[in-house]
Amino acid sequence: MYTVLVVSIIIVVIVLLLSVITTSKAYDFKHSVDPLEDNPHLSNQEENTTDPNKKS
Repeated sequence: MYTVLVVSIIIVVIVLLLSVITTSKAYDFKHSVDPLEDNPHLSNQEENTTDPNKKS
């Protein structure tokens, strides 16, 4: 019975360490965003939509 408990605790510790390592690496990853000038869909979107707050 104690061997099952020890093996279970070891598995829990390994899963916890892997999740902490993965989360840490995810926060260290630098994301980049394309500038709006290079977005080809932006001009199409501006032409097709009207601003509801804009008064004519």
